[in-house]
Amino acid sequence: MDDKRKIKRRYLLYYTRVYDASKQEQIGNLVDITPKGAMILSPDPLPEGQSLRLRIELSEDVSNKPHIELPAYVKWCHPDLDPSQYDIGFEFAEISPEDVAIIENIINTYGFRDNEPNISSATTQE
Repeated sequence: MDDKRKIKRRYLLYYTRVYDASKQEQIGNLVDITPKGAMILSPDPLPEGQSLRLRIELSEDVSNKPHIELPAYVKWCHPDLDPSQYDIGFEFAEISPEDVAIIENIINTYGFRDNEPNISSATTQE
């Protein structure tokens, strides 16, 4: 499968709860996030194309706000490796500069670090 992602996916060390803001129901846990979208691990599938307002809980480490709400739609939904769960990809319909900064704080605080070697600083032995 071709990955058409323009922004590198950043998996998180800390899963936070995500809600459907209109129903006030938890739909799953945040697995990864970028300023363009997110992946959520959920016990229930959602249909592709469904629009909803995601409410993502925040810790004091990343924001002084308790949560952010973002309009989003389901880009894809697939069974997870755990057959009782689904991986759901969301694309944000719009996002404010303030919320982009919060997402960048989430990534910087809880994102896995890339462990790729710095090729330019590598030395060669002759």
